Amino acid sequence: MSTTSPASDEPTRLANIISTMFAGQAGRSHRLSNGETVQLLVGADAQDDCAVFRMDGSQEIVLGSDYVRGSKFILYELGYLDDYDVGYYLAMANFSDIAAMGAQPIALLSVIRYPKTMPDEQFAQVLRGINDACELVGAPNVGGDIGTAERLILSASAMGVVESGGSLLRSGARPGDRLCVTGPTGIAAAAQKYFTKPHIADGAISAAAEKVLLNSWRRPQALVGQGRCLSTSGLATSCQDSSDGLKAGIESIAARSGVGFIVEEKALPVLDVVREVAELSNIEVTSLILGDSVDFQLIFTVPEEYLEELKKIFEGHGYTFHDIGFATELPDIVLRSSDGATRELPGAAWRHANPDLP
Repeated sequence: MSTTSPASDEPTRLANIISTMFAGQAGRSHRLSNGETVQLLVGADAQDDCAVFRMDGSQEIVLGSDYVRGSKFILYELGYLDDYDVGYYLAMANFSDIAAMGAQPIALLSVIRYPKTMPDEQFAQVLRGINDACELVGAPNVGGDIGTAERLILSASAMGVVESGGSLLRSGARPGDRLCVTGPTGIAAAAQKYFTKPHIADGAISAAAEKVLLNSWRRPQALVGQGRCLSTSGLATSCQDSSDGLKAGIESIAARSGVGFIVEEKALPVLDVVREVAELSNIEVTSLILGDSVDFQLIFTVPEEYLEELKKIFEGHGYTFHDIGFATELPDIVLRSSDGATRELPGAAWRHANPDLP
C-alpha cells in the first residue's frame, strides 16, 4: 500500500484524479430486450449536481444501496485486501442486488469518506476499483459524494432498468417449484476462516486454492447476465442473491412466498477448497456452504415443467445452474441427505441485527 504520494484537498483531488477518471460518460446507452432505451445525458464528467438519464418507453427502475466496511474488512486489516479491492467490492456488492432483480445496471452513485491523511494514490486506488467494477458491468459511476471522515467509509447506490413487469421478486415461489442456485457458495466464509486462523493459514492448501479463496473478496462478480436470463425468459418465479448466505436466501424466499423447501444435500455444489477448509477447521462442510458467506450467487425458483427450458437458455449464454431442491406447501425448510433423513438446514444465517437485543 503506497503512502508516498501527498494528501491533497478535495478540490485538488477533483481536478487531478476524479475529472480524469470520469471523462467521456455522456452518451452511453442501454437497450432492453423490448427495444426500450436508456441514455446517459449528463454524467459525473459534467460536474453538475446530479446525473441525468433519458428513458424511452415503459420500464421499471430498480434501485439498491449498500454500505461496506472499507478498512474494517478483517481481510483488509490483515493485509490480504488493498484499497483497490475494497472499492471494487463496493461496486460489485451493489450491482449484485441489481442482478438479483433481473435488471440491467445503468449507473452507480458512490460515497467515499476518507481520513485527511490518506495519500492521493491510496484515494485513487479506491476510485479505480469502483470504476473498473462499473466498467465490467457497463454501468458508469455517475457521481455521489466525497469528503473526509475518521476512517475510510464506503457506500453506494446502484441503479438498473428492466422491462415492464420483469422485476424478479422473492415472493413468487410456489409449491413444486424447483430451487436453484447459479454456483457454489461458502467460498467467502471459507476465506475468512482460513486466513484469520494463523494455525491453519500457513501453506495448508495450495497457492492456487488460496487465490480462489481470496478472489471471492478481491474480485466478486455480479451475475448480471444470469439475472437477465431469468428475467427475460419469464420462467423464474422468485430470485435473490446469496450475499447473506445460501441458508438466509432460502429462508427469505420461503418467508416471502409462504412456502417451505426441501434441500437435497447431495445436490449442493461444493468447491474442493471449501471442503479442504472445512476439514482444516473441523467444521461440517454443509454448514460452511449454507451459512453466512457473501458469495453473490443467485438463488431462484422455477416451475418444474420449465426447468429444462431454462437450462437451455442458460447454456445458450454460456451459463449453468444447479437444481438443489424444491418448494413445499408445508413451511418447514429442511436438508435431506442421500439416505432420505431430514434435518434443519445447518449453518448460521446472517442477521442484520442481534435477535437477542430488545
